Amino acid sequence: MTTPPPHPQQPYNANQPAPLSPSDEKLWATLVNVGGIFFNFLPALIGYLVLKDRGPFVRSHTATALNFQLTLLIAYIVGGVLSIVLIGFFIIFAAYILNIVFCIIAAIKANKGEWYQYPMSIKFVR
Repeated sequence: MTTPPPHPQQPYNANQPAPLSPSDEKLWATLVNVGGIFFNFLPALIGYLVLKDRGPFVRSHTATALNFQLTLLIAYIVGGVLSIVLIGFFIIFAAYILNIVFCIIAAIKANKGEWYQYPMSIKFVR
């Protein structure tokens, strides 16, 4: 007796979330990157935790956005401490401008379906 050949499609696994379509991946990656401008690391953290298993593109964008936002959080804290000697205000202002510029660049790249790595970010999440 021979066994039947395996089915070409993988069976549905209730433990695995369904993958997102490429357009949905681009949408969520764009929203996570833009959300960093307004809500700092929260959209990237929530996006990473919820969407990391839904597709490689959205995982990459949420992980890099989270790394960048956590790096900026460190810069804000250092700037807050150094504001006692006035240089901290310049650090906070520079971090704020970098946040706006790089989040917009990342959102445009995500919307085009291109991969993007934020510069000057510490790799906390891979």
